[in-house]
Amino acid sequence: MKGIKKSLTEEYLYLDFSHQKEGCIFPLHTSVTLFLLSYCDCTVFKVFLVLPGESTGISLLKNVPSEGVEIQIISRQELPPIVQSCCLPAVVERPDNFCRAGLAVVLRHIIQKSYEADPSKKEILELLGFKKTCLKACAEVSQWTRLCELTVPLAVENFLKESFDQPPTIPAAVLELEKKLSEPVRVHNDDKLRRQKLKQQKAAGVGPSLAKEKTKSKGHRQETSEEGDSSSASLELKVAFSKLTIHKEPASANREPSYVRKAKASDLPPLDHVFAEGLYFTLADIVLLPCIHHFLVIICRKLSGKLVEFPLLAAWYQRIQEVPRVQTAASQCGIQFISLPELQTTSSQQPPNLDEAPSAEEQNDPSFIGGPRPTMTKLMEKGIEVMFSPHPCPTWTLDWDTLPAAVSPKEGKMSSDRALRKQQQLNNLVYMVTNQAKPGDRIVDFCSGGGHVGIVLAHVLPSCQVILIENKELSLIRAKKRSDELGLSNIWFIQANMEYFTGMFNIGVALHACGVATDMVIEHCLKTRASFVTCPCCYGFIQNTSKVNFPKSELFKKTLSYKEHMILCRFADQTAVQLPPQRRLIGKQCMCLVDLDRARAAEEHGFSVQVISMEPESCSPKNNMIVGVPI
Repeated sequence: MKGIKKSLTEEYLYLDFSHQKEGCIFPLHTSVTLFLLSYCDCTVFKVFLVLPGESTGISLLKNVPSEGVEIQIISRQELPPIVQSCCLPAVVERPDNFCRAGLAVVLRHIIQKSYEADPSKKEILELLGFKKTCLKACAEVSQWTRLCELTVPLAVENFLKESFDQPPTIPAAVLELEKKLSEPVRVHNDDKLRRQKLKQQKAAGVGPSLAKEKTKSKGHRQETSEEGDSSSASLELKVAFSKLTIHKEPASANREPSYVRKAKASDLPPLDHVFAEGLYFTLADIVLLPCIHHFLVIICRKLSGKLVEFPLLAAWYQRIQEVPRVQTAASQCGIQFISLPELQTTSSQQPPNLDEAPSAEEQNDPSFIGGPRPTMTKLMEKGIEVMFSPHPCPTWTLDWDTLPAAVSPKEGKMSSDRALRKQQQLNNLVYMVTNQAKPGDRIVDFCSGGGHVGIVLAHVLPSCQVILIENKELSLIRAKKRSDELGLSNIWFIQANMEYFTGMFNIGVALHACGVATDMVIEHCLKTRASFVTCPCCYGFIQNTSKVNFPKSELFKKTLSYKEHMILCRFADQTAVQLPPQRRLIGKQCMCLVDLDRARAAEEHGFSVQVISMEPESCSPKNNMIVGVPI
């Protein structure tokens, strides 16, 4: 416990402050973070509100929860250097070389630290959901994380800035959230609960309102009625609130009726949402509550006729107020809940489907022929062929025997054969980086994992600053442990999505960044005009995202459809050693073509780019390197 106490007293939380309006602190990310601190009754962080420029408008702050929380006001210039390179909110551990940045990462860390400070608060840990994965997937790859963490808060902020002289456009993100609440819930014990719901629906009569029953069993929850809920929703409410109350009903020992046991899965009724992610109150509800509260306040005041478009959000807003401690936390943060009229949900009121529809090209491409060979032939007819640049120094290697043990990947949890292949991969990347690096350069190891690349670079380039960026906390903690053993002082650790790193740098490197992560690394380097050395991986996971579209280069766009490019990506993954040699060869050729598209796209931005095979090629089935230098 001493170790935990020490870490708790040395963590500093930095929150943006732009302005305050009607008790709401902007940006909404800050309101959300303060709301979670109040909900968790968390006092283990020193909290800093960061004002723009050099202003210190302390007198402007109202309704900031300060009971037990030390809050200081600072200017942006006073931030630690590592935080100045990141988007806020951010949490820093002393001595200022380990930073967590971005809303989801910071909120998950607050929950974890609150639980460590008081392990009796198990309900706090349950905010992380089943298998502790709530908002764990980064926003670049998870539509749900992006909606909660970025899209909804930003859309509501922009909506609140409207003058309302003209009828405003309802944010698409809020409409999307309403649609999400109408979708069937999927949970780990889905089949069992749906059979219980079938039994409930067939039973004659329905018991008293669950909300009233649960209110009686939990004195400090506000008493509200759920008359507006249909009887079919009562099972979901019962399951949801059983986690939030002391009383748990014993399971029935009686055998289920035959019509329940024999019902086909396709005939079972779907489960309805109680909270944002389904049946249970999670961190997603904490994030959305301040945002949707301020949205509904404006709707009720100025656009009351629009409220009927959000029956599910309105029901969720009423229901979330029944959760223990939500009322208290809201009042501490200046959130004054409003009463909403009952709204009926009908099928005709469902919001429009805002899912990304496949393009017309995808749906109807008469020229498309399956398999990689026709696609490769099509490229050859346009003069685009598989072509690798020669490796500048195929025999170069680090002297691993003379390096400290903690530098070598053999220190990690991997077999000796795998560790040898990892050393060979590192030889290739380190050679490329050291040939470009100059004293004083900043080198960023994106998707750093356990730090195999970054730690070697920090050791062999002591005059450069090396920054490891990784979304997985445990991987980064292992990397820091190895760094501490080596006594490295030129290394930073940032747990964040890569788009939350906003600092300048000279060289970006990524070893086996999965799928579109490689493209995001390259885009980051193009934007910063930094050199890059990337080794792609997981070509089969490549697909269009909100940030990246394929094909990327103008040359490939003129030749291939999206569907044809995806065929190349799928076959590029077929390079495993156990596959027949001819199949592996086709996979290697497809890898090269996918990476040539990436290279040509970077060249269109003023870079000189080469696609090179690692040496020896046996070091990895995914052995391509894309090396780019700004011209």
